[in-house]
Amino acid sequence: MPAAGAEGAPGARCSGYALPHVPGAAHQQADCLDELTTAGTVASGHTDPADFAGLTPKDLPTPSGVPGIQIDGYFPDTSTTNTNHGWNHDAQFVIRLPDHWNGGLVVSGTPANREQYANDRAISDWVLSRGYAFAATDKGNTGPTFYRDGRRPGDAVAEWNKRVTQLTRAAGAVVTQRYRRPPVRTLATGLSNGGYLVRWQLENHPELYDGGVDWEGTLWRSDGPNPLAFLPPALRAYPAYAAGGAGAEDAWKTLRRAGYPAGSEFLWPYHHKVYWDLTQRIYREEADPDFDGATEAGTPYCAPGTPGCDADYDYATRPPAVHRAVDRIALTGRIGKPLITLHGTLDALLPISKDSDVYARMVHQAGRGALLRYYRIEDGTHVDSLVDAYPDKLRPIVPCHRSAFAALEQWLTGKGRPPADHTVQRPADAAPATLLTSCPLD
Repeated sequence: MPAAGAEGAPGARCSGYALPHVPGAAHQQADCLDELTTAGTVASGHTDPADFAGLTPKDLPTPSGVPGIQIDGYFPDTSTTNTNHGWNHDAQFVIRLPDHWNGGLVVSGTPANREQYANDRAISDWVLSRGYAFAATDKGNTGPTFYRDGRRPGDAVAEWNKRVTQLTRAAGAVVTQRYRRPPVRTLATGLSNGGYLVRWQLENHPELYDGGVDWEGTLWRSDGPNPLAFLPPALRAYPAYAAGGAGAEDAWKTLRRAGYPAGSEFLWPYHHKVYWDLTQRIYREEADPDFDGATEAGTPYCAPGTPGCDADYDYATRPPAVHRAVDRIALTGRIGKPLITLHGTLDALLPISKDSDVYARMVHQAGRGALLRYYRIEDGTHVDSLVDAYPDKLRPIVPCHRSAFAALEQWLTGKGRPPADHTVQRPADAAPATLLTSCPLD
């Protein structure tokens, strides 16, 4: 991606006031832009479409008409996986400050192991159009070898939490500099790993936020369930299921017991090819590098019975040190601010019965149920771009996220409490275009 512009040369629109300084940043550059959304930043080089590729439906409308300041930069860090701007430096961030500000700040970490612009279409465009300032971090390490960061198991994921906290504090100071008053409301939101970060922040740093929206966040628990418990059975059973024949029914039952929902079978080939194997291997390497000895992140698509094969991985029987590594990043359910959680019923990467269903119970068991609203999105799946391939079987979650965000705003301002936890039914007669823009939660 090209550099965002010359530092100290913000353009005529910014004349008349000092540009904000990001506290703690090792490097930053600011640009005044006529358009902060992807309607302008793709062409101007102030985002990287590769970061958000495949996360949203292709026909998702893009808001426009949001001028303001964009600040790109990075905090001190020793890892170098993020190549945006040619910096080859991790802990990169983006902060966007619209000219017409509504008083709020939205902070987000990225899904998967993507870089800081990954949320631009799904989240940044929309919240900017509503007047929010927006900040996002690459979480401090990126890409499929993220587990190399840190000195001990769990360090790389633990850094994600640190980087979101760091950016939230810094972005609040930047907002105060730019608008001469602090944000009246700071909200955390994100999807997948970004949703995990929302949960963790509201559990561990509720003082920094007013609330959050968690879009199918990853659940980490040292005693399970977690991805290292439900991915290996899928890797073992799927080949027999796909082959058909005498063992197919037993394999299907294994996949169902592992949590993969009935009705999601049409998604299994894609997830086996793209997600299950890679996700298991790289996250297992992060938590349990000794499982496969000197081999790094296992052997792709190894057959069960092969030494060090992730298809045979049994998290429950691994040494206590492995469980301690997961415990370092584990969630508790003890949220301290209002949270709305969304999860698709056909999620074939993070099965809803092993993830958000469990997390909702954890919140209630922790005595924090009054702070949670949990909506199961019928026919939603983990990645909204799959709606393009299966428009008759899936619905996008992005408009449900926007409805949840608006519901959180109403909740926090005392203008209305969100509806009770329930499954948001897919309208039987809704056109695909309507599903892209509408998702009533009641």
